[in-house]
Amino acid sequence: MTHDDTFTINPIQHVAHLPFLAYKNNRLTMDKVDLNTVANEFGTPVYVYSKQAILANYQAYVDGFSDIESQICYAVKANSNLAVLQTLAKAGAGFDLVTGGELARVLKAGGDPNKIVFSGLGKSHADIAQALQVGIACFNVESVSELYRISEVAQKMAKTAPISLRVNPDVDAKTHPYISTGLKDNKFGISHAEAIQVYKLAKTLPNLEIVGIDCHIGSQLSEVNPFIDALDKVIELICQLKTHDIYLKHIDLGGGLGVRYTDETPVNLTDFANALLPKLKTLGLKLYLEPGRSIVANAGVLLTKVDILKPTEHKNFAVVDCAMNDLIRPTLYEAVMAVIPVNLDTHADNKADNKIWDIVGAICETGDFLAKNRTLALAENDLLAITGAGAYSFSMSSNYNSRPRACETLIDNNKIHLIRERETVASLWEGEHLLG
Repeated sequence: MTHDDTFTINPIQHVAHLPFLAYKNNRLTMDKVDLNTVANEFGTPVYVYSKQAILANYQAYVDGFSDIESQICYAVKANSNLAVLQTLAKAGAGFDLVTGGELARVLKAGGDPNKIVFSGLGKSHADIAQALQVGIACFNVESVSELYRISEVAQKMAKTAPISLRVNPDVDAKTHPYISTGLKDNKFGISHAEAIQVYKLAKTLPNLEIVGIDCHIGSQLSEVNPFIDALDKVIELICQLKTHDIYLKHIDLGGGLGVRYTDETPVNLTDFANALLPKLKTLGLKLYLEPGRSIVANAGVLLTKVDILKPTEHKNFAVVDCAMNDLIRPTLYEAVMAVIPVNLDTHADNKADNKIWDIVGAICETGDFLAKNRTLALAENDLLAITGAGAYSFSMSSNYNSRPRACETLIDNNKIHLIRERETVASLWEGEHLLG
């Protein structure tokens, strides 16, 4: 489905695929909490997350791979709110991170350093030193230059750095090119052809301990075959490494499992695990997985209010109070996300009949849209929910057009918790200085 397609989403059928959402008395609820209550108390736009859904999605990974030794490391970049990280840390999750800032967040939220893998191809000297100081489980190394850098920092600190190489297996993940990471044209990882030589180099460098091998081929994958293809290539390297007396303790298959945003049919997690387990059991290595989107995306919604309706001869525009600064995925990734009414009842006398609307923000960009060509009956002040907004949504938000960022809330045991305050206009220039 693309933004050029005109389509109608049946809200009742849509939420049937999202167990934490339901309509009760024609009002959309999350974990039995009326989302009108959230909007009335905290205003809009507002992100709302389900603690129950986050934990259920995490536990599904734990259960799926319970037959082997495994560690599920949540990808922090998907949603880095401290309360979300704390929820997962208490459940036993590890964390996959790509910056020193994410490491600091995980530690602040109570994450166990021994369950942290540090990915990313631009680790600074300070990032490496910070990670060594707290004792993370592994650095996923993406270049020869990084190998030398980690070795250098570890020497100065008299530490031993556990490392694995992130191998680029040149496997087509069949996803959007901006979130494909496992092709030879992508910036990530070390090429499959060069991996053995780089491992041999790593073995000679001081203060490094080779502990694993890693790959990550992309995000929002809907099929298991690309994972199997990547696993086969990694197994081939593991066998070759043994001939050079390099024995590994773990294999890291990254993340990237897709979710249903509108009508996608991502692979079932049980089927995903069952397809990989036979090969993994034969290997006898500990498994690391780095899911992000599939844990938090469908555990969250973004609530927004219709401000202005602007029907024209060629297009009908519904201007809402959130914008591309709040949710950039549709603009950046051409992501198509569901937009459904919070209230199904006809509550306004001037309620329009169904029309085809573009849902847009007030930012001064034509690319500022949340959804296009949606068949909806809209009136001003209607409350809408954008589903699938738990991942890569707030974490990618900005202050473009000097817009304060939205607040974040989390529902736990029928209680609404404010887990990030709405920014104020005054907060926008904190740290800036006028000339004297």
